[in-house]
Amino acid sequence: GEFDLQNAHGNSFVVALGFGRNPYEAGQRARASIFESFESAKIQFISEWDKWQKKLYVLGNVSKNLSPKYFNISATMLRVHESKRHPGALIASLSIPWGFNKGDDDLGGYHLVWPRDMVQIAGGLLAAKAFDDARRVLNYLMVTQEEDGHWYQNMWLDGSPYWHGVQMDQTALPVLLVDLVNREANLSEEDKKHFWPMIRRAVSYIVINGPVTPQDRWEENAGYTPFTLAVEIAALITAAEYADYNNEPQVGIFLRETADAWNSSIERWTYVTGTDLAKKVGVDGYYVRISSKESVDLEYSGMDLLTIPNRIKQENTCLANEMVSPDTLALVRFGLRAADDPRILNTIKVIDAMLKMDSSFGPVWYRYNGDGYGERIDGSPFDGTGIGRPWPLLTGERAHYEIVAGNYSYAAQLLKTMENYANEDGMMPEQVWDSEDIPELELFFGKPSGSAMPLAWAHAEYIKLCRSLKSKQIFDMPPQMKQRYLIDKLDSNIIIWTFSSRYKIIPKGKILRIHCLSSATVRWTIDDWLTVEDIVTLDSNLGIYFADLPITNLDFDQKVSFTFYWHDPETWENVNYTLSVEKDRLTQMLPVMPGQKNFKEKKQKPIIK
Repeated sequence: GEFDLQNAHGNSFVVALGFGRNPYEAGQRARASIFESFESAKIQFISEWDKWQKKLYVLGNVSKNLSPKYFNISATMLRVHESKRHPGALIASLSIPWGFNKGDDDLGGYHLVWPRDMVQIAGGLLAAKAFDDARRVLNYLMVTQEEDGHWYQNMWLDGSPYWHGVQMDQTALPVLLVDLVNREANLSEEDKKHFWPMIRRAVSYIVINGPVTPQDRWEENAGYTPFTLAVEIAALITAAEYADYNNEPQVGIFLRETADAWNSSIERWTYVTGTDLAKKVGVDGYYVRISSKESVDLEYSGMDLLTIPNRIKQENTCLANEMVSPDTLALVRFGLRAADDPRILNTIKVIDAMLKMDSSFGPVWYRYNGDGYGERIDGSPFDGTGIGRPWPLLTGERAHYEIVAGNYSYAAQLLKTMENYANEDGMMPEQVWDSEDIPELELFFGKPSGSAMPLAWAHAEYIKLCRSLKSKQIFDMPPQMKQRYLIDKLDSNIIIWTFSSRYKIIPKGKILRIHCLSSATVRWTIDDWLTVEDIVTLDSNLGIYFADLPITNLDFDQKVSFTFYWHDPETWENVNYTLSVEKDRLTQMLPVMPGQKNFKEKKQKPIIK
């Protein structure tokens, strides 16, 4: 439209901008706001924001030379990402990465709900003591959960899917959010029952489909990844408490046993030793970013070849044992491994050697070596391929590790680093430019790149870091995990076999637990079918049937074979599955830590036929 400035009274006029699902709704909103007058709208707007801000956590000075300025800015950033039409729905960013290069028909951007980002944002709101806002997120998660227990990769505000991928961490994180809300806001007994069906469906999905994830938290590769493993295991342990509270103790036992078995297998899935990279950095081993789901046997070497999305074909493959990521720090943040665990310390050396960028603003890290999500080498916008740039939120994650390690001064420096990478208005970017200045593209070293800004997840990480520094303990670390794995040092003598992870080699001294999706009798033998025993599976009440084969006395290189008689329909599997106990010379499993305890073998009477 046009304005007749000659008729403007006092050279000023009021413009009302209305939004709606169609031109009529937008026009109605604009006209209604004009009739209310600008001054009354302004007063109401400021009043409501003042009222909300006054309820927030009063941070004060976290440490010397740090002020609450960015804390308050970040809290506001999180709040404005909530939908007005769908309470509790929080989008990833109000921006569109490289939006200046997008057409109007390029839908989505970051104007979508990612359950992962939303849970992280809700955690930031909780850290700011915006309890009502976080509670709305839980309600939104309940109504958008799929019947089988998972959430879509991302979705529109009304819950309809945009991308249909499955990322197991996005099913686990909502469970952890319920418990975080409970710890911070004290859920009522009615609330704990109210959220139990959502928790139950989520962990059912996890035990049926995990621990392998079809996509990692960066939405790219399938397999075993430390971050996803950490949050899956934490979700199972957390959910077990809610199972107990809701009078399902057997479900709680099964969840804890599954979590413990997975936890004891993390190194078998993701830790490599003796590689060229290890020798180059001067360590004996390290956790890889991800191992492909086919690599499930005892002696993991990391020789599986990964395809890197977003890279040109000539540069889009890498051996798993050559790729690392700060994702490993989740093992510490969620209480699975100690900060001074030698394997963690080794991995940090490799991460810093491969992924750390130092600048006058402070250190910042890349997602993983070989990342392709970022501008192209000449600074032109990401168009499906590019070069990944550093992410300031990873500086926040590293700071959380340093708090666990007791390095509070360095953690405070990293908090300041996050502030340094914000723009002049305090907005934190997804990525920062890491090459020489290209003024014509508005790319300057250490300044925001063309990716998303603000990134709500980064602001949430900053708020949680402020709280963690203030208390000198991790704001969102589940206390159950710390108690179980770091204090009680519980281990598992169970290894789980599933149809999606068909091991050929198993550790010596373990109970072999068989998981299947329907009731069956497991017929098994340790003498090549000269004699057999039968065990009827037990119902976990979570969609998994299981049977424990007591093979702890098998010696090195001995074999166990089994098959299934399915109860419905009454038919044999007609396939035999054979596993070998590890060879003595190939034993590379890490020793049980001093003081570590094992669960007692669960007794299950076999049916001899």
